[in-house]
Amino acid sequence: MNLKFGIRIPNVVLPRYFPMYKKLDYNVLVDYAIESELLGYDSIWVNDHLIFGSGILECWTTLSSLVPITERVRLGTLVLCNNFRLPSVVAKMAATLDYISNGRLEFGIGAGWNEEEHKAYGIPFSNPVERVERLREAIEIIKRMWTERTPCYNGRYYRIEGAVCEPKPLQNPHPPITIGGAGEKLMMKLIAQHADRCNFAHRSPDEYSHKLSVLKVACTKVGRDFGEIEKSWWGRVIISKDEKEVKKQIKTLYKSQSRESPFKEWTEKVKANSIVGTPEECVEKLRKYIKLGVTYFILRFGDAPSKNGLRLFAEEVIPKL
Repeated sequence: MNLKFGIRIPNVVLPRYFPMYKKLDYNVLVDYAIESELLGYDSIWVNDHLIFGSGILECWTTLSSLVPITERVRLGTLVLCNNFRLPSVVAKMAATLDYISNGRLEFGIGAGWNEEEHKAYGIPFSNPVERVERLREAIEIIKRMWTERTPCYNGRYYRIEGAVCEPKPLQNPHPPITIGGAGEKLMMKLIAQHADRCNFAHRSPDEYSHKLSVLKVACTKVGRDFGEIEKSWWGRVIISKDEKEVKKQIKTLYKSQSRESPFKEWTEKVKANSIVGTPEECVEKLRKYIKLGVTYFILRFGDAPSKNGLRLFAEEVIPKL
């Protein structure tokens, strides 16, 4: 089994994501990205928000800046908000990034969920049905622009007419498409139709197994081979050889949250849907996901911007898998 490991790099100051990261610093982000490549991780990922936490760097700009200072590591969007940009423009931007990075783009996209930032930036925020339908049309347009010479499309929400996209992405037939989202009524069908990779975030093994069962049914309904879709998981890692350090990181994370539940109850939930503990405990937890069919793990380390967890995982967890 070919396992892959990606790293969520800190482009945002948000306690529930990076409880140790107090001030936005581009140099810290660059250092973290370079270290991830040197340690052999397969990819680095940036999320796409306009207002998030107490400061966030824009996704495309950030990724583009990392192209000339990295060589091998793949560059991912986890995930783009479809509503922020016209799909025709996204197709062009993505093709350009894939071209200038020598075919290293990992293209992740979702329907968008943060109503607050939509309103703040004057971007319409529609109901879930419309957002998912817009995403479906957007992906169809993007695929056409990546693969056809003069594509046209006339949908309910988007339209293109001879939208030339040259140069094309270097990856053939196109960069892999990861669709973020786990809604069982709408998103699963879209994933079954268009995704090269699904991505279910912050799910325990039992929760992840359930989502896969729903996706499998959706694949059957649309005539898609369930095995064609790569399964990825993304979430938190809290790792240390010292159990006291693990507990310290958990307490720091707890203090950074709006603490509506008791510490013990909250901790059990975090341990269920995260990778937590010593290297041996992390290996044991990861094997549960691997048994379900997960082959791609996208990780966010709880001690960032420190690189201790990043290094320990690369040196003592990945080799055992």
